[in-house]
Amino acid sequence: MAKSGALNGKLVVLMGGSGFIGNYVAQALLERGARVRIAGRNPEKAFTLKPLANLGQMQFARCDATDRQSVERCITGADAVVNLIGSFTGDLRRLMGEAPGWMAEAAAREGAGAFVHISAIALNTNEDPEIEYAAAKVLGEKRVLAAFPTATILRPSILFGKDDTFINMFAGLISTLPVLPVFAPDAKLQPVYVDDVAEAAVRALENPEKFGGKTYELGGPEQLSMMDINRAIAAAQLRKRSFLPMPDTLSAIFAVLPGTPMSSDQWQLLKAGNVTSGDLPGFDKFGIAPKPLELFLNKWMVRYRKHGRFNEQMSG
Repeated sequence: MAKSGALNGKLVVLMGGSGFIGNYVAQALLERGARVRIAGRNPEKAFTLKPLANLGQMQFARCDATDRQSVERCITGADAVVNLIGSFTGDLRRLMGEAPGWMAEAAAREGAGAFVHISAIALNTNEDPEIEYAAAKVLGEKRVLAAFPTATILRPSILFGKDDTFINMFAGLISTLPVLPVFAPDAKLQPVYVDDVAEAAVRALENPEKFGGKTYELGGPEQLSMMDINRAIAAAQLRKRSFLPMPDTLSAIFAVLPGTPMSSDQWQLLKAGNVTSGDLPGFDKFGIAPKPLELFLNKWMVRYRKHGRFNEQMSG
């Protein structure tokens, strides 16, 4: 079936497109008939998307986002660009602060009609944030807007999806341990479905006149504490678990130890919470009703249950 629309036949470059959110953005673009170039350190991770594309509709490019020339080569010929790169390791200032500026400059030189930058609901947005991750994110936004003033900035809260590393990390622990510590148990998060964020990004690309030059905060429909999330996961697994609230002092020590699954920056961000401020527009401006975690959790947790879908408690 022939496809029509603002993105049909347009080349959209997804920087960091082989990652978690890139998978969803790519699918939304392919459905609209866009040509997609996935640029990333390991673009082969996105090869599973090939069956969804028509002949010639998808390209892959190996890219080192810390190398300006590599970034510029990947953006050659782009009609639009989406920056999806985020990390808690490596040279964060270069990766999430300086590199987005290079991308925006290259996109402007190529005559791209739209640029979407995926940022985050940062802990701190002052001139000198104490947390390296937040400082890099703030710098990245500034560099993007300086080079591409009509760019759209999206700041999502914690992303969740069937294949995420957030819900699934806790799900794995809950399925194996009878007693679990909960760090920052009262910290409020606003989990947001990755597909909703991807849809917002694509709608921003489709209509840069309406969404360009603006910053949006994207949060889910409910605020949940870390304790709420852990209990909800356990309930969806049909497991009885004991959760121990951890004091901040012990959590901070844990975060700086080598080999732990949480960095110091991640701990500081978690402790501060991750919810929309209410000062910036959100999903409603895109005409999107964000979906709650509870809509998916029971289905996703089946594989973590004892005996999976054959769990005796489900037979009744």
